[in-house]
Amino acid sequence: MLPAFTYARATSVADAVRRLAAPGARLHAGGTDLLGCLHDGVFAAGTVVSVSRMKELRGIAPIAGGGLRIGALATHAEIAADKGIAASYRALAEAATSVGSPQLRNRGTIGGNLCQRPRCWYFRGEFHCLRKGGDMCYALGGENENHAILGGGACVVVHPSDTAPALVALGARVRIAGPGGTRVVPLESFFVGPDKTVTKENILERNEIVTEVLLPPAEPGLRSTYRKVRARGAWDFSLAGVAVALLARDGRVERARVAFSGVAPVPWRSQEVERAITGKALTPDVVGAAAEAGVKGAQPLEKNGYKVPLLRGVIAETLLSMA
Repeated sequence: MLPAFTYARATSVADAVRRLAAPGARLHAGGTDLLGCLHDGVFAAGTVVSVSRMKELRGIAPIAGGGLRIGALATHAEIAADKGIAASYRALAEAATSVGSPQLRNRGTIGGNLCQRPRCWYFRGEFHCLRKGGDMCYALGGENENHAILGGGACVVVHPSDTAPALVALGARVRIAGPGGTRVVPLESFFVGPDKTVTKENILERNEIVTEVLLPPAEPGLRSTYRKVRARGAWDFSLAGVAVALLARDGRVERARVAFSGVAPVPWRSQEVERAITGKALTPDVVGAAAEAGVKGAQPLEKNGYKVPLLRGVIAETLLSMA
């Protein structure tokens, strides 16, 4: 059952920031991750600060001068159904469609999806692991078939978001509100790996919140896609996935951004794949070389070596689909 906590409904972003400064305060949006963490004892909450009814955090709308604003409370279902996103930012629409179940897509928010905690069974279970402030990562010598093959180090969780790699590939930014006002950061810089800190997944301080996602103008000819492989055909997290956004002219890739899901503690930007395809046509040989480049730095654990050929395959399949 859920532990006891005080519930407060914030009336504005400033009010939410003020309330989150209290010890033990936790932010509530859609609640699909927060309530699970509280139920499982991953962390406690003295106060749950809800922003779920704040209209200023909702909506999907064009930005003056180009681009798109997505409020942090926009649900995955809303993003997947938005015709403008489907037309100009297809990878994001595909990623939102692949999240969880219909019930979760109708409740879960884009802000919450970016900020969710890892799904590692040791972190979610009754283990005082490194990420909870303990002194060891149990997955390193334990059941690690779903864990990281890139960027792991001391902690080998994988970031569970599908929308994050799509947004990284699309060059998105996020606006963060805090006691000192607001700041906008590239989404790629929003996430932090275990080499920087092992107890958190992003740069948010305790009393900061994500208020909106900002997408740059979609250049004419920009194409993007997101593909993930999972244990079940639906309702499951990525074992290995890839988001690609590219601009091609005269049959050659002029510019590309590539990000992986399911294989690293952060949405993993692969500049190796980007370099392998930029300036070239997506022929089978080029795609094969790019797929090899994408897994070159992989360091599989005892039980997740299958992710290396799986990632290689999904890179190749995704790029060939865009050829």
